Order: sequence, then C-alpha cells, then structure tokens
Amino acid sequence: MRVPHSAGADRVWLRTVLDGEPRYVEARADRADEHERWWRVSLRVQNPDSRYRFAVAGGPNGYRWLNAAGLFDHDVPDVDDFRLVTYVPPPAWLAGSVAYQVFPDRFASSGAERHWPSWARVVGWDEPVAVRHPSRQVYGGDLAGLEARLDHVERLGANLLYLTPFFPSQSSHRYDAATFDHVDPLLGGDDALSSLVAAAHRRGIRVLGDLTVNHSGVTHQWFQAAQADPCSPEAGYYLFRAHPDDYEAWLGVRSLPKFDLRHPELRRRLVDGPDSVVARFLSPPFSLDGWRVDVANMAGRLGDVDVNADVARTMRTTMALVRPDAYLVAEHFHDAHAELAGDGWHGTMYYAGFADPVWRWLADGDTDRLRVGKPMGLRPMGGRHVARTFQAFAAAMPWRSLAASLALLDSHDTPRFRTIAGSAERALAGFGLLLAWPGVPMLFAGDEVGVEGVSSDDGRRPFPWDERRWDHGLFGALQRLVAVRRASPALQRGGLRWLHAGDDVLVLLRESLDERVLVQVSRADHDPVQLPAGPLLHGGSAHLLYGDGDMSVVAGSCTLPPGGPAVRLWRLAP
Repeated sequence: MRVPHSAGADRVWLRTVLDGEPRYVEARADRADEHERWWRVSLRVQNPDSRYRFAVAGGPNGYRWLNAAGLFDHDVPDVDDFRLVTYVPPPAWLAGSVAYQVFPDRFASSGAERHWPSWARVVGWDEPVAVRHPSRQVYGGDLAGLEARLDHVERLGANLLYLTPFFPSQSSHRYDAATFDHVDPLLGGDDALSSLVAAAHRRGIRVLGDLTVNHSGVTHQWFQAAQADPCSPEAGYYLFRAHPDDYEAWLGVRSLPKFDLRHPELRRRLVDGPDSVVARFLSPPFSLDGWRVDVANMAGRLGDVDVNADVARTMRTTMALVRPDAYLVAEHFHDAHAELAGDGWHGTMYYAGFADPVWRWLADGDTDRLRVGKPMGLRPMGGRHVARTFQAFAAAMPWRSLAASLALLDSHDTPRFRTIAGSAERALAGFGLLLAWPGVPMLFAGDEVGVEGVSSDDGRRPFPWDERRWDHGLFGALQRLVAVRRASPALQRGGLRWLHAGDDVLVLLRESLDERVLVQVSRADHDPVQLPAGPLLHGGSAHLLYGDGDMSVVAGSCTLPPGGPAVRLWRLAP
C-alpha cells in the first residue's frame, strides 16, 4: 500500500477474514522517497473469495480504514473490502481487446437472394426505422455482408466482434429463437457463420455469440412440443401455470416463454456438457470465442427459485471442456457485484457502473425525449458525483471482474450515445473516457461515424456506408484513441487512481508496472487543474499521447490545461 508522508502513517495492518474469522497481519515499511512510503504485507489466501482491507494507524483520529471504496475515519462493514478471488481467471486475451457490437440485420448486406418469411416486412437500406413493430422490419443485412466489411472493423482498430443473435426467429433482433440447432438462413446459414469467424480469426479478430438462456420464442420446437403434449419431456422445460396457454414469460411478453433451468435435460441440451448449444458453437466449424448471455440477471430466477449462479458455473464448466480461453459475459443493467464472485460470469455489460454515470455527466440539456430505463428520466450531474458513482460500483466487485466487463456507452438496447451527448465534441469526450477505462471497451457499430437514435429501436439504424454521411472527424479521433488503447499496457491492464473530480473535468491515473498514463476528460471549459508535480511526475516528463494543450510544471505544481469538451492523455515517467 502506498501512503503519502502527509498522511502520518505510523503502522499499517492488513485485516482479512479467514474461514469467517477476522485476522490481522502487520505490514512492514518497504521503501520510501521524499513523497510517499510503500508498506508491504503477505496475504494468506485460504478461501476462494478473500476480502481484505488496511488499518492505517497515526494521525489525529488514531486509525483509519482503507478499502476499495476509499479512506474512512470510522469503522466500516466488509461489503466494500478489496476482493481477491482464486477461481480460474478470465481469458488473458481480454486485456488487449476493443469490442465492436454488430446487429447483423442492420450492418451490411451481401445482396444474396433470400426467401423472406411472411412475418418480415422487407425495406430499403435507407428507410427509417419503424415506430410501430420495428422488430418486423428487415433490412437484409447478413453474415456474408459483415465478412465483406471486416476491413472497416480492422480499420477502426477493434479486435473483438460481438454479434447479436444469429438463430432463426420471427424478428429482426432474433431474441425469440425458433431453434438453437442452426444459424438463420436469412443470415446465410451455418456456412456463413463458419466463414465469418474464420475470416475474422485470420485478421486477429475474435467473435462472440449472443445466447438467450432465460427464454426461447413461442415458435421454438421445444415450446411447440411442450404445448402439444403436457407429458412430453419439453413440457418440463418451461414454467406452465396451466397447460397449454398459461405460462411464465420474460417480463410478461407472451412471445418469449421462460425456461425452467432446474430441468436436467434442458440444461444438458442448452448449457451443460459437450453436446449443448453452448459447446457446439464454440467448437469447429463455428469456433466462436465466447458468449454474451441475454438478460443473464433473470436466467433461472422466479419467485423462490434461484439457480442463476449454478447456470453460470455450468456454462463456465462446459466452456472449459471445449474452449478453455472462451469469454462469458452477462447482460446486466444494474448492480451485478453479487453475481461476480469469479466462478460464473467473467464480467458484465457495465451499464450501471459506467454508462449510466457518463450519460448523466455528458447528456445535453434536452433529455426528456430519451429513455434509458428509469422513470425519473435522465438528469445531468457534475463530475464529483460521477466519480463517486464510479468508485461505489467498482468497489463492490473483484477487480478482475471489472477488468473482464464490457465497458460501454450505448448498445442495441439504448439510445445512441451521440444523441445522449448532444454534440460530437461531448460524444468524443465520452468515448475518450471509455477507451481509457478499465475493462473491455465496446463500441456499437455506427458510433464511430456519428449514427444517432433517440431510443433503442431508433438506434438500430442501418450502417450508413455512404461515407459522405460520416462524421469523419469523430471517426479519425476514435481510430487514434483505439490505437493508443491497444498500444498502452497501463490502459489495458493498469490500476486506477482518481486525482481530481470537478464538475466539468475528471482526472485519473492508470498505472501498470510498465507505464503510467494520465487521463484528463473535460465536458466544458473549466479552470486549469493543479496537481502536485513531485509524486505525479517522479522527476521525469510527460509525453502527450492524445489531444492538445500543454502540461506545465512550475514551483512543484503540475498544471493541466483548461478547455473542453476535450480528451487528453499523457504518458508519464514510470
């Protein structure tokens, strides 16, 4: 633990809990310079999820506690203690990844002839998204079209492709699967997925699939068999209150009947073992690199039934059999820390701890038209409150779960961030923070060229391949930021320290053993930010990696420039 001399630390103890009982181990002073001292102590790991914090003796209050939420001069509960977990870690390749989400129907079309089903309303590529029944609207994007456009993904610098569902269904979003046996022929079928993944792999791009383990569609062959015969095995796969038409469904939507994940045969077919859906698409010829799981927070939960954690662990076990380095990420819109112990989901889609506070910090004044999942609407707040929100959510989960989560600012389930921010300049400030944040940064296809949308459906506009419609300034800036991210050990793997939080500017430090990167993100013009130069620069200099403006050092004070919206990144002396 690093302690500034001004804190007056005389002694330091590590407090941990072994087998339910608190233990204390005294730290020793390890090394020091003119600004700070390092204290070192060994932690005995006896439980797979070990919590710990530090007691710092000295100063006017006798002692203080340091945990993942900060420094406190009063006793605190264990909930925000640092967490060291010993389960098999997330795949190492995640640290160097920048993700790119594609909604297949809306990204690119190969122009192949298709036999369109009766439910589909086929429209032209430039037709607006419908207000009524948008999921019936089909633009004709397919996997071969995506494969032909991999140059664009590579040009942006992304190296992890996340596909929303590719199974047959009766909607363009395909979350109402009719089968898990094969890829939708409207997208090109099994061969198209195999070809896409192989082509992506040749370019060093990994590919995630999207699986719904909470429910199927009403046209799924399992549900059809369940309704036809109450004595069929499939009838036990679902939660019937009265057969055949009274059943549990996702949020009451009758087209999405909910699975009963206690049923062993359903588990075997869907998530458990080498013959399951999970295993089949991770194996050749498909060879996906992992799964994103839709509404993962709801899977296996109903009333007093909760097998959610068991389902996640089962999926991890299955994945380890066929693809030990596969990635498992959960959709989760609120606080997910209780489900990130380390033996189930590797991480989550980080809406609550990242996207939501950034939305509130960078939203323009006209937010009443935006719907982001809360009845009280989207109300802006200052950077100080944003920083507290970031720290509160990050403190509650193991660090490696945060590092394995998809950090994002929008997706197919939200309005477009460009619309939330209200200007390209504010949007770029948000994307800069995203690409400097711990975790796996994710862009939704079209973000990089300025696609807008006031709702989740409106945000699913087809990709504008006519480059005259692009925001080329935003695209070029994101290319540079992605390149900085992928070249920086500190941004990929480093820790995080908050240095300053003002209403209009946030300053943080990402540090690894190899590199230190100072991050300044401003939403508007502000006064220069002054920081102590000694502990920050270590007697060295700062090299500007991105942005403009000079960092000046005068009389022991380091001054960061005003002006915004802006993103500035400096590499500091190690």
